[in-house]
Amino acid sequence: MIGASDGRTTTQEADDVHDLDGRIGEAWSGDVPNGSHVNVVLARRGSATAAAAMTTFTAPSKGHTPVLVCLGAGAPVWPPTIMMNKATVETERQERLTWGAAQLGIGEGVLDAVGDGLLTADGETVVLVAVWVDPAADDELAVRAANRDATARAVRRALEGPAAGEVEGLLAQRGTATNAFYGGTS
Repeated sequence: MIGASDGRTTTQEADDVHDLDGRIGEAWSGDVPNGSHVNVVLARRGSATAAAAMTTFTAPSKGHTPVLVCLGAGAPVWPPTIMMNKATVETERQERLTWGAAQLGIGEGVLDAVGDGLLTADGETVVLVAVWVDPAADDELAVRAANRDATARAVRRALEGPAAGEVEGLLAQRGTATNAFYGGTS
């Protein structure tokens, strides 16, 4: 995967030049309320980043339970992937969607990244995924698909950086940017 056609750093170049430890990516996929937002942090075993991921894994709190992502009992995803929910889980339906559909989608997204040659399925790499599942979500197939797509794209973004022109677009939005949680004007 040397020489990406859109000017981004390739995965091989990223591994050769900087390693993946501490790289961060994010992505949204799907439609409200069954879409999903993920943040991905990549780490190497033994690093401070991996230690932080392990601290997250070993420090659950009410409504926020980190899990080792599996595609079913006894089938952990490789590289090891820790999933942490960003939205406080308060209902049984949200539990099933977060630790069922979202977990499966995240696992498939990481495996898509392995299949695409972006990640190595080894014990040296750790993937931390923070996931937001809308409490109003109600379609487990859509939640699973959204998490698969968002996770694969977030890993790619972490390794390859922004697409050509993306930063320029963000710079142009300064002073006028909005989002779903901000209703003010510029």
